[in-house]
Amino acid sequence: MRITSINRRKWLNIGRFAMNIPLMLVILVPLLYTISISVMPPDEIYGNHLIPTSINFTNYVQAFTNPYYNFPRMILNSFIVSTTVMLGQMVTCSLAAFAFSFLQFKGKKLLFIGVLATMMVPGEVTIIANYLTMAGWGWLDSYRALVFPFLTSAMGIFLLRQYYLTFAKELYEAAKLDGCSNMRFLTSIVVPLSRPALGALGAYVFLNTWNQYMWPLLVTNSRDYRTVQIGISMLYDIDAVSLGLMMAGVVIVIVPSLSIFVFMNKQLINGLMAGAVKG
Repeated sequence: MRITSINRRKWLNIGRFAMNIPLMLVILVPLLYTISISVMPPDEIYGNHLIPTSINFTNYVQAFTNPYYNFPRMILNSFIVSTTVMLGQMVTCSLAAFAFSFLQFKGKKLLFIGVLATMMVPGEVTIIANYLTMAGWGWLDSYRALVFPFLTSAMGIFLLRQYYLTFAKELYEAAKLDGCSNMRFLTSIVVPLSRPALGALGAYVFLNTWNQYMWPLLVTNSRDYRTVQIGISMLYDIDAVSLGLMMAGVVIVIVPSLSIFVFMNKQLINGLMAGAVKG
């Protein structure tokens, strides 16, 4: 009976793997083709070749060294903006989630419903108001315009609040009896115990900010502040037949996204699922 159970499990795993092969091909084939174009000579690109006859890394070298594109600067800008927004949301969302989870004050439920309601408002609705605000403050074409509107999010508050609700209320009450302040309780107890949720939030925010295109395009004019997603479009020049150069830029840009997904996949899933059920 045990051997039969093992064989059944083995064939079940093989069947699951076989069912995932089409999905894996759908995901990997465009990525592999992009990498192929990035190392392919121009005559082969427009000759509809799938696999290059010779590998050439000239496009990657040009993307990093050509001062006209200033691509390394845009990569640095994206890292600065994405990291700042990530850290900002981890701080502000932690504070707001703590208030909604542990503190008691009038209108808490109504205020939380208002926060959740903002998740139903598309970003395109607020983009004009945010742009006019940044222009009125004189913050256009600066890091402040790229960072400030995204320093908090309703999704982050909701995610952390759900995770904080899994903590026993007695833990907070015992800390208050010992004379622990709210801020000390948050920094010394809640935050260390919330690393999975904070890690998931940080990875999500970093990737979301890294992939922004419309907002950086609106609020920046000089290449000193433009981000990498805008840089990809600038790498493409029809007159220079630089499709391979643009594909090299795409490969460079997706490396951080793939790295976060590969190395933090388990933490992302655990962090998002940890607060799904209160208990």
